[in-house]
Amino acid sequence: MAYTTIKKPSDYFNTKTYSGNSSTQAITGVNFQPDFTWLKRRDQTSFHYLFDSIRGVQKRLSSNSDTTEATVSTSLTSFDSDGFTLGSEGDVNESGGTYVGWNWKANGTGVSNTDGSITSTVSANTTSGFSIVSYTGNGSSTGSNVVGHGLGTTPSMIMIKARAGTNAVNNWYCWHKGLSANNNIQLNTTNAQFTTSFASAGIINTSPTSTTFGFDSGTSVLNINESGTTYIAYCFAEVKGFSKFGSYVGNGNADGTFIYTGFKPAFVIIKNSSSTGAWYMQDNKRDVYNPIALSLNASDANADNNQGNIMDFLSNGIKIRNTGTGYNTSSGTYIYMAFAENPLVNSLGNPATAR
Repeated sequence: MAYTTIKKPSDYFNTKTYSGNSSTQAITGVNFQPDFTWLKRRDQTSFHYLFDSIRGVQKRLSSNSDTTEATVSTSLTSFDSDGFTLGSEGDVNESGGTYVGWNWKANGTGVSNTDGSITSTVSANTTSGFSIVSYTGNGSSTGSNVVGHGLGTTPSMIMIKARAGTNAVNNWYCWHKGLSANNNIQLNTTNAQFTTSFASAGIINTSPTSTTFGFDSGTSVLNINESGTTYIAYCFAEVKGFSKFGSYVGNGNADGTFIYTGFKPAFVIIKNSSSTGAWYMQDNKRDVYNPIALSLNASDANADNNQGNIMDFLSNGIKIRNTGTGYNTSSGTYIYMAFAENPLVNSLGNPATAR
């Protein structure tokens, strides 16, 4: 049996850097038509903007904000066969600006899914373990309400955001398999993991199945299942040689923790789940050599930050080199998500090389 079913990870996930031109611009070289594109300006403070094929182009959410969906006609205007096209909007395409885009392939604009008690629209790529899920809340605070995700295997991470709603605050709610039992965490804040005692509005149930995910009720479920509110969920399942989701404990030493992924990483997000801390983002296109020094933060709008010696991307994983609380405080617990540049062993039996 092959080490991995995915011969070329960049057919399913790819990072693309580009410079703005304040006009229409086609960004090519992604290698596929994206279904989920996450854009961030690097050279100055600017929100993160997330687009997907189910909600449709021009409709964006922000990972660093609790605000609802906005439609901007001059932002991302189309998903193309080898990338995406941008309008003139400065947050994504201002002349002189530098940008990064992280791109995932799902399966187009989606199909109806009735696996759960709440019908969803799902765009699922079962090969790469990624699906985009849209559903409308029914307002029930019982734990029996579930939504189909289309992956055919149990997710390792789920991110949910209200697109609109009557509630003034609609944080991003996330479940990750590396969190403690019965805990969620918020993508748009630096908060540590929490239970329903913190989030009386309910949390994502921490026992998703191969077909559905659900909700644990607090006094209400307005942030994840408010009646009549539309939601988007991004669901990720672990695929050997392509993606890895887990946790590690920091040692507070420059000779930091080694995280085995089974591939050379292309993109990594790390969050201190046991304490306050940012969602730090590293990739192989902003830093092409070790050590990885540049960091963006999914939970704030800051520009690219050179933190010096953060980590190394190795042929089989990640070596932490930073002693800060964001990556490696002694006894701190961290969750991570990682996607591959190359599997440890490809379909021809050739091993990945170091950077």
